[in-house]
Amino acid sequence: MASTTPLRMHPAKPHIKLAPSILSADFSRMGEAVAEATRAGADYVHVDVMDGRFVPPITFGAQMVAALRRWTPLPLDVHLMVAEPERQIPLFAEAGANILTVHAEACPHLQRVVHQIKELGVKAGVTLNPGTPISAVEEALADVDLVLVMSVNPGYGGQRFIPSSLDKLRRLRGMLDARGLAAELEVDGGVNEATAASVVEAGAQVLVAGSAIFNDRESVAQAVERLRRAMGRSG
Repeated sequence: MASTTPLRMHPAKPHIKLAPSILSADFSRMGEAVAEATRAGADYVHVDVMDGRFVPPITFGAQMVAALRRWTPLPLDVHLMVAEPERQIPLFAEAGANILTVHAEACPHLQRVVHQIKELGVKAGVTLNPGTPISAVEEALADVDLVLVMSVNPGYGGQRFIPSSLDKLRRLRGMLDARGLAAELEVDGGVNEATAASVVEAGAQVLVAGSAIFNDRESVAQAVERLRRAMGRSG
């Protein structure tokens, strides 16, 4: 006689996305670096745009995004570390950005900027610096596609992970889940083999990694595989 005991179904393990940051790649061969990350199984390509005002360095403009668009079919995850991002958003949307993320600290009219991005057919994200409370973005959570927690102070690659970022990730994860919101929770800064599992446990769904992927010790494919193992998955 067949058993009538119901089978216990376990929820599928969510796919944790990996977004290699080209800030740590060789600037003389950006296209090849992006293609290599694509072949290695990255989910997004993370582009850190810095203007020398909101953060000290100057990195890439919309022309770089347009150039990289030709090297990969992956979504270009463009992080605007710029003052007055509303002036730059149309240029990056036209260049081929799939996600445009702005800093709450740079947007006194945050919801207006979020809607500006979405009206251009691009996914909208908001970012919090380590010292910025969640309350700065709470009212916009229902309107965004992505929330980015900075786990280092923005401006430079290769910094050490700030441990208090884990609590911020947990609180945001709880807030998003409690409200039934679909925005992805991303973390950027100091993500490597030692910290990856902790940020995933805290609720991050997208991990930005720079020097942990683009380095002189190993190929990009080897680095991606090593980081995925550290995240608790191999694919």
